[in-house]
Formats: sequence, structure tokens, C-alpha cells
Amino acid sequence: MRINTQDLLQAGVHFGHIARKWNPNMRPFIFMKKGGIHIIDLSKTILKLEGACYGLKQIAKNGKKILLVGTKAQAKEKIFFYAKSINMPCITERWLGGLLTNFTTIRKSVKKMNNIEKMKKNGIFDTLSKKERLLIDRLYAKLYKNLGSISNMNHIPGGIFLVDPNKEKIALTEAKKLKIPVFAMVDTNTDPNKIEYPIPSNDDSSKSIDIILKFVSEAIQDGIYMNKNERIDKNFVYKK
Repeated sequence: MRINTQDLLQAGVHFGHIARKWNPNMRPFIFMKKGGIHIIDLSKTILKLEGACYGLKQIAKNGKKILLVGTKAQAKEKIFFYAKSINMPCITERWLGGLLTNFTTIRKSVKKMNNIEKMKKNGIFDTLSKKERLLIDRLYAKLYKNLGSISNMNHIPGGIFLVDPNKEKIALTEAKKLKIPVFAMVDTNTDPNKIEYPIPSNDDSSKSIDIILKFVSEAIQDGIYMNKNERIDKNFVYKK
């Protein structure tokens, strides 16, 4: 799908925050001030979105996962939907401290959750006492709520996409510490200099979040296809 100004306008991507709450580093991406609200320059949004999509495509092409993060009410449903559609991990509940910087421990918890699922499938769970089943069910529910959406993330992700870096400060800090490329929707109250791939956009509207994620997920999907085709080509040459 081609990125065009009209679609972004209709989704309200251009609406920024109240002018007095702006971050001065967003100045290059602001078109004007209207009714006390900053209006984002959509020509800059398109350029930055195209750059971000290219970067995400390359990460996916290399066979790496991209972690999508959005815990604010407007983003949760959208993040989960698009992450599931491209089989990428996501966080829509609270960010667990150490999710990236203490990934080994997090993976142990994910394995514990996966083992409980196996117990239920192979019948071992049914042989346990009622009390044991209750305790395990409680543990599973807790693990699944926090980690179910990253169960397919076996390694540190190749990139991380954030909706509202101001809200996802811990995720941003951990990604920066590990030098993981950060892609993010940045509103006019955000410092874009902290993000490798900032996308100037309204991060408070579900329509705006939806259209940005639509382009982002398509780029990732293209990268996944490219990765698959490369592997098929390599196998073909090898067999030949």
C-alpha cells in the first residue's frame, strides 16, 4: 500500500499535542500551530515512515523478530492485531522490567509457561490433584497475561517498535542499553533525538495508530517473504 498524504490526513495523523506541551526538538516536524495545537508536517511523516519501513523490512529479511509495544488504551488492540497478523511478539500489558536486559530470566518464565501447556496437551495435568491443578492454573494465567504474546521470541529482537516512547520509557531505555534499533511514533511532546527511526505522528488516536501500524506491518511482512524466498533459493541451489 502506497503512503499518501490524504490517507494520513483522514486518519488524523497530523494532529499534535497542545502547543504548550511540545518538545522543542520536534520543531523540524511541525508545520504550524492552529487553535493552540501543533500540526505535524505530513511530508516529513511520509519521509520518516518510508525510512522506518525500509529499516524494519531489512530486519525481518534477516530473519529477526521485531517486538511491537503499545500499552496505552488506544494502542493495545491495534498492536495485538497487527503483531498476530505477522507472527511477531508484542507487549500490550505493562512492560516487565528486565524484559530485554534480563532476557535469560524472562525466557525461563516463558519456558515454564510452555511446559504447562505441554502438560495439558499430553494429559499429565489431568493426573494431578485438584489443588495442584488450581495452583498451576493460577501460575499459568499470570504467566500468560504477561508473557503469552512473546512466547515466540526466542532471542533478543532485532528491532523494537513503540507507540508513544514517553509512556514506554522503560522499554526505550532497555532497547538503547542493548543497542536495539528503536522505531517509534513520536508526537509533538516527544524527543525524537532519542529514537533511531522516529515517525512524527499522532500517538493518541486509534485511527492514527492503526494506519501507521498498517504500513509498518506490511513492511515487516515483505521482509519475512524476502527471507523465505532467499532460503528457498539457497536450498534450491544447494540441492542442484
